[in-house]
Amino acid sequence: MDELHEEFVGLAAQLQTAQDAQLPQLLEAMEVHLKHHFAEEDQWMNTTSFPPRDCHIDEHAAVLKSVAEVRDLLNQGNIDACRRLITALVEWFPGHATHLDSALAHWMSKQRFGGK
Repeated sequence: MDELHEEFVGLAAQLQTAQDAQLPQLLEAMEVHLKHHFAEEDQWMNTTSFPPRDCHIDEHAAVLKSVAEVRDLLNQGNIDACRRLITALVEWFPGHATHLDSALAHWMSKQRFGGK
């Protein structure tokens, strides 16, 4: 999970500093990353029967939907929508990782190693 998060942070940083012409390629890289990242976490939640998985999975789906919508807007020349998405992702991620992902990591550790 930490490796997935580090990759996300690196891609987000690239998007924040990208020139307009770089945005389509970098947003596509972020979308590919998020699909893999979220699929991995969703699988972990389902295979370990993580109790609050539905909310977490729904949040992943909402982010992917937003990224796809903005990708379409960017392809139509709407750079501002892409810049707003980047800002939103950067603002969203710390809370998601701190609350939802840390709970999943705790759950998986408890399942694997026991204890409370």
